[in-house]
Amino acid sequence: MFDMMGMMGRLKDLQEKVKVAQDELQHITATAEAGAGMVRATANGKRQLLKLEIDESLLTPQDRDMLADLVVAAVNKVMDEAGDKAKDHLKQRTQGLLPNIPGLDLSGFGL
Repeated sequence: MFDMMGMMGRLKDLQEKVKVAQDELQHITATAEAGAGMVRATANGKRQLLKLEIDESLLTPQDRDMLADLVVAAVNKVMDEAGDKAKDHLKQRTQGLLPNIPGLDLSGFGL
């Protein structure tokens, strides 16, 4: 027999654990580089850019377009990595809280 009250309690636990895990995302960081390390970007699990380091040799007028391309590449790469780390973190923090129910969509929780 399906225990609706038990399931509601587990959903409440899941919501609380997801909230805590989401709050922790600001402490998870990822770093990516482009141009053989000439541009380095660091972001957190909330996909916020925290730091951008640019090699001084790129700070010339003739390298302006290349610099822009490298910044975009580094930021895009770090955002993907930070997103992957955040997803893994949320998955680990909520693992086993709910049974595997076919068709149950938990994407609204960030899972």
